[in-house]
Amino acid sequence: MRDHTNLRAFQLADQLVVAVYRATSSFPKAEQFGLTAQLRRASVSVASNIVEGCARRTEAEYLRFLDIAYGSVREVEYQLSLSHRLGYLQDQIYESVSQSCVETSKVLAGLIRSFRTRSKPPA
Repeated sequence: MRDHTNLRAFQLADQLVVAVYRATSSFPKAEQFGLTAQLRRASVSVASNIVEGCARRTEAEYLRFLDIAYGSVREVEYQLSLSHRLGYLQDQIYESVSQSCVETSKVLAGLIRSFRTRSKPPA
């Protein structure tokens, strides 16, 4: 089994979850079961799917969960943008959390790409 704690993608995803929770703590109460919950759930999904993928036996399963994590991080990117446009996130907080999201996305995409490249049969 792989140790998720050693993966840079997991470390960034974990930091993203904390940043999202902090950023959404000031969202309007009317969004408690809407955008607040959705953003939190999507950010937790990024880290959770990396962890679950690491626990899988085959590289194909591992890659599948990394793909799901990547989809979730892109979902967080959109939801952060929406939250900012709705006025729920101040510019500075939005920029900070959004940058964390972009960095997580890039590292995760690189990890996925490395597995796909490695698992392709030679031409």
